[in-house]
Amino acid sequence: MNTYEHSVALDISRCTGCTTCLKHCPTEAIRIRDGHAHIISDRCIDCGICIRNCPSNAKKATYSKLDAVMKYKWKVALPAPTLYGQFEELEDIDYVLQGLLDIGFDDVVEVAQAAELVSAYTRLYLKNEGITKPVISSACPVVMRLISLRYPTLREHIMQLLPPMEIAAKMAREKTKREHPELSDEDICICFISPCPAKVSYIKNGFGDYKSEVDEVVSISDIYFNLLNVMRRGKVPVPFSRAGMIGISWATSGGESSAIFNDKYLAADGIENVNRVLDQLENGNISSLEFIELNACPGGCVGGVMALENPFIAKARLQTLRRYLPVSQTYLQGDEREYIPESYFFEEMPTYRPIQRLSENFAESLRMMADIQKLRSELPGIDCGACGAPNCRAFAEDIVRGKAKRDGCVVEKSRMMDEQLQTKEQNDHDSP
Repeated sequence: MNTYEHSVALDISRCTGCTTCLKHCPTEAIRIRDGHAHIISDRCIDCGICIRNCPSNAKKATYSKLDAVMKYKWKVALPAPTLYGQFEELEDIDYVLQGLLDIGFDDVVEVAQAAELVSAYTRLYLKNEGITKPVISSACPVVMRLISLRYPTLREHIMQLLPPMEIAAKMAREKTKREHPELSDEDICICFISPCPAKVSYIKNGFGDYKSEVDEVVSISDIYFNLLNVMRRGKVPVPFSRAGMIGISWATSGGESSAIFNDKYLAADGIENVNRVLDQLENGNISSLEFIELNACPGGCVGGVMALENPFIAKARLQTLRRYLPVSQTYLQGDEREYIPESYFFEEMPTYRPIQRLSENFAESLRMMADIQKLRSELPGIDCGACGAPNCRAFAEDIVRGKAKRDGCVVEKSRMMDEQLQTKEQNDHDSP
């Protein structure tokens, strides 16, 4: 089993044990024990839903602070397209890019530009007869980890192209070394400006055999106010944006799919809808499609918990901003039109222990499953969460695994106490 470093953390001092996060977690990765939440590392996919729903702000995303980035000799910013949707009445992306330079970055490489390259190579990828269709986009790290944990049979559907963030990081490092050969790798910081904690986990852990080219991740919500201060000064920006409508559209659900120029696609956002689509695909109920775009956050990346603006407002702003842009500013040349560079691929999927697996021994797994089903039928079945598990089935599994005791069910305990009281009263009544 891989050791996985997460980017969603719990502040126990703030947690009240209210069970809100328990009921929203899509992988049942949270339990309430000793009066506060406990995150099961093997099940957590860093989707950030617990951060979004916690009324006590006890869940938080972990990422780098801007001060840590500024300690490097050469800093390159990789702004996610979502960043542009945070600003009101933004008519020119260059104001944001110039703002990044003004707050201390030495260069900027747009993730939106890399997204246009990935879109172009996706169109080539789909022409390959040797791939399993429908192809699932590899852009959302939450979806990739979810498939590895809960839907391992769908791994062959995943498109093995690196996400735009990684392509932008490669472009940034190559450009820096070409223009500044005196700099060592330790001098250079490739910094992704992210709306999503799952990107932090992706960078910390790598992906299968692939090690990320990104060095640090800062939050959009953190950097927003720094940018706002310098952008208000009215400085005319240097025009160097290389992104078009296609690249900017990646920030919202359906943007990636529309760029394949093929109507045989499906785009779904929100973790509940993602699970429904993957369930149907696993059951063989989706066959006529060629491409599936899945985003764990509502609305796409604009809905990430490390973004600041309401995702629907951010989406509307991006729609306005796209009107001033060409369709694309990135075009393939020569052999690029026929072949995808080897550096754009990742070779291996990460291997995780599926969360459904109860034991390494098949016979033991069957026995445990039978025990869970029997115990589940004996429990109240109201899924109240008072036991500290999200539902009665999960509670039954915890008991069989030795992680909980049956008397943790307050409903059953109350019923047993009522029965004992009635028995006592009946005995008292029958006594002479």
